[in-house]
Amino acid sequence: MPLLGKDLAKLARWFRRFQTVIGIIAIMLGILHLGLQGIVAIIAGLVLALSILPAIPLIGKDLVKLAKWLREFQTLIGVIAIIIGIWGLLA
Repeated sequence: MPLLGKDLAKLARWFRRFQTVIGIIAIMLGILHLGLQGIVAIIAGLVLALSILPAIPLIGKDLVKLAKWLREFQTLIGVIAIIIGIWGLLA
């Protein structure tokens, strides 16, 4: 299993370059498909898209505060997002 862990870490570093784009897509899909998966997608998307949230008129500053607070739980949010995503694929 240690070999798999190294490969997953490498894959995560590669995806990190696209985290803002992935976050925006997750937020949009979450809004379009509300429900448990949608809510998890929106929360994960806010954490991933933190760098562009200040650009949103009127609510950007509040979204940044929320996303910074959520970022404290990013590992837990990521694990939950993966589990809910796999569950959604299997359902």
